[in-house]
Amino acid sequence: MSALSAKYRYSIHTALTVLACAGLAACGSIKGMTGGLSESKINPVNWITPYKVDVVQGNFVSKEQVELLKPGMPRVQVRDALGTPLMASVFHGDRWDYVFTLKRQNAEPQSLRLTVYFKNDVLDRFEGDTMPSEIEFVSKLDTRRKFGKVPVLELTDEQLKAVEKKPAASAAAAPVAPVSATPPSASYPPLESPVR
Repeated sequence: MSALSAKYRYSIHTALTVLACAGLAACGSIKGMTGGLSESKINPVNWITPYKVDVVQGNFVSKEQVELLKPGMPRVQVRDALGTPLMASVFHGDRWDYVFTLKRQNAEPQSLRLTVYFKNDVLDRFEGDTMPSEIEFVSKLDTRRKFGKVPVLELTDEQLKAVEKKPAASAAAAPVAPVSATPPSASYPPLESPVR
């Protein structure tokens, strides 16, 4: 009798699982009938979203790098300061384009552009978006949850002097044990087991 009831129990669990999956699948197909229910936040199908990888394309050019540019610089120095351009057209040999795009989940896509113009292989002018500094850019990338206050990693000169004074005072108060010339004897077990 117990084997028979186990059979029914497993078939009931299977039937309920199939029914629940069918119900959730039906929630996604109600859109045409209800006028957009599947796009609402009420729909349980929308509670689960797939992970989308951050898409980074191009070379990031910071404000500090742009400040290094001066008219009259040769191409080699510009490339050393900014890196290899994303686009160097065959038809526009006197122009380099630096384009940086970042697409992240739950955030607006970012796109930064900088165009560098040359005349006779020296920098003539440059134009583009206002570039963020490296610190600003990195702070935008950090999406982790903040956990309280960041500990101080460096001591000031006053704090260093205070730390140096404390061990000297405690060392004078504590009695010093005499150091013996011979190390204490110790007994260690053999590394290999005896052969039998």
